[in-house]
Amino acid sequence: MPFFKVNVTIENKPEISDPEGETILNDLILKDHDVTVKKVRSAKMLKFDVDAKNRKIAEKIVLDLCNEFRIYNPLVSKVSVESFDA
Repeated sequence: MPFFKVNVTIENKPEISDPEGETILNDLILKDHDVTVKKVRSAKMLKFDVDAKNRKIAEKIVLDLCNEFRIYNPLVSKVSVESFDA
């Protein structure tokens, strides 16, 4: 059976504040007053190695696990899934 790497990125929805990203931006501004960065958003990435028949099934397995174990809060989080051949 083929083997896939599946990355799940979890970040706050755009309308939800991101204190970690704001802190990083404030630190950048304090250290370099001419910083061109205007916004920083933080995210968490989970990396899975999955045996599955194809990429789409591997992504579904991982997304189902994330939902079953409540790894993210769908009310405040946005989730994206990427898979790669291993």
